[in-house]
Amino acid sequence: MLNPNIIKDEELEILLTDVSSLYGYDFTQYSRASLKRRLNRICVIDKFTSFAELRYNLIHHPEYLQRFIEEITVNVTEMFRDPSFYKALREKVFPKLGTYPFIRIWLAGCATGEEAYSIAILLKEANLYNRSLIYATDINPGVLEKARKGIFPISQMKQYSENYILSGGAADFSQYYTANYDMVKFDTDLKEKMIFSTHNLVSDSSFNEFQLIICRNVLIYFEKELQNKVFKLFNDSLDNFGFLALGAKETIRFSNLENHYKQVVTEKIWKKIK
Repeated sequence: MLNPNIIKDEELEILLTDVSSLYGYDFTQYSRASLKRRLNRICVIDKFTSFAELRYNLIHHPEYLQRFIEEITVNVTEMFRDPSFYKALREKVFPKLGTYPFIRIWLAGCATGEEAYSIAILLKEANLYNRSLIYATDINPGVLEKARKGIFPISQMKQYSENYILSGGAADFSQYYTANYDMVKFDTDLKEKMIFSTHNLVSDSSFNEFQLIICRNVLIYFEKELQNKVFKLFNDSLDNFGFLALGAKETIRFSNLENHYKQVVTEKIWKKIK
């Protein structure tokens, strides 16, 4: 196994420059510690004997790029993850969203889609789904394809059902999916108001005006400068008095835009005030 501590900084910079110039993906402002850990993991899983071998594959085999992106971006997620967050959406945010004639929600970094289906269920239970649109985006086209299918292992449903109940869900969670052997497929009507699309937070621009933007556990992998850039993108994309939802270890506090927001629930949910 390669040791991430012996991946030289100059080697890492050269690799990131290659990926940016050849394919247009800019990872230069991602956390270096996280990048080194994940590059080490790629080399182990794909049985590369050296960092140079990984770089050779990326340069000379363009089809390897998607595999690289899948490993370099973090796609750990689950339905109703951090139930207290979803409970806060139910109680503090959705009643305010209900005052809008139409609701646009941007789920940035949606990974394999568990969070998108969770939001769809919340909207249905708040009777807001029919006048909502969920834009679920990710840098990784591979995980978006999984998200579109809405098929997940049945072994995860017990945990997801417990999360759902803790978030304030009162229905039978199993009503939202159909089981088939060791997998479940979520109802297609949950996808009627979802739009899945690739979007790169580093390089792509704003594409709509939203009443709620959710981006959880993505910014922790970005350096401070890139975090500020993404906060500006979100600010430009957010309706006045709209809501910005972040992960438990993320905050807009200490950013360039801190004064534009008021805390709603701990540091997870913020309201744009100017």
